[in-house]
Amino acid sequence: MKKRFLGNSGLEVSALGLGCMGLSFAYGTAPEKQDAIQLVRGAFERGVTFFDTAEAYGPFDNEELLGEALEPFRNEVIIATKFGFKEGKPPLGTDSRPAHIREVAEAALKRLRTDRIDLLYQHRVDPNVPMEDVAGAVKDLIAEGKVKYFGLSEAGVQSIRRAHAVQPVTALQSEYSLWWREPEKEILPTLEELGIGFVPFSPLGRGFLTGAINENTTFDKSDFRNILPRFSEDNRKANQALVALLANIAKENSATSAQIALSWLLSQKPWIVPIPGTTKLHRLEENLGAADIGLSASDLQNINEALSHIEVQGHRYPEQMQKMVNP
Repeated sequence: MKKRFLGNSGLEVSALGLGCMGLSFAYGTAPEKQDAIQLVRGAFERGVTFFDTAEAYGPFDNEELLGEALEPFRNEVIIATKFGFKEGKPPLGTDSRPAHIREVAEAALKRLRTDRIDLLYQHRVDPNVPMEDVAGAVKDLIAEGKVKYFGLSEAGVQSIRRAHAVQPVTALQSEYSLWWREPEKEILPTLEELGIGFVPFSPLGRGFLTGAINENTTFDKSDFRNILPRFSEDNRKANQALVALLANIAKENSATSAQIALSWLLSQKPWIVPIPGTTKLHRLEENLGAADIGLSASDLQNINEALSHIEVQGHRYPEQMQKMVNP
């Protein structure tokens, strides 16, 4: 697996990481614990060194799972986790008070079975806590050796700048894919200016870009996608044009749609590290194959030209969740 640096920080990770949220919740019935552990270890065996979790995934279950799975080779991997919600539960709202950040970090260290968190993100910007205080709290944890690097998730340009002025931000994690290109307007230029890496989550559009989902697909009742406007039946039908485009490009490159979607992301900037998630080993292997494709300049031009004629339908979050994004 090829490696990449997240911005100018010196933090080197595999070109593709593993988003671990779906191993505990969100996309229907989670796999059995031992199966999930085997998938995480299978990712490591195939060259993945960057693993993403959060206290809110479960809550807490995902960190415990990752701690057990990665314990045998802890010093060979980079673990990223997140703070920022009351009791680790997003519906209860944000909580990034410095005292709470410390509590979450201490608890995460135990769950992850480690003496340091490689990359600690603020999960969502807290409108009630100055960003300078948040960055200062993480700076203290870094000085104590409990955290190595500081990250933000779904933060806007001004929040990024304010945080970076107190404690250099190593990475921003936000949604970015062929069907959500909003970061290209302001976020990517800011990150490039400041030397900050970018970690796109949902790089496969929560599965939609793989071609495995259409207007007739039914989701498990516990599946998070049931509440996302972009996944309504009408919008899934309207957005099939993007899936068809990907399928055609994939066929020309002897690849899969998922591989083209990931390769496109990798081609945007050398400091972008997508973190696709999966619960299946064969999908993991398929995703990792994207790192070896290398789309040509003409491929990228053709994709951009075709995309200019496609308007993706549907908001990515319900209204209440949307309020937590990019403040």
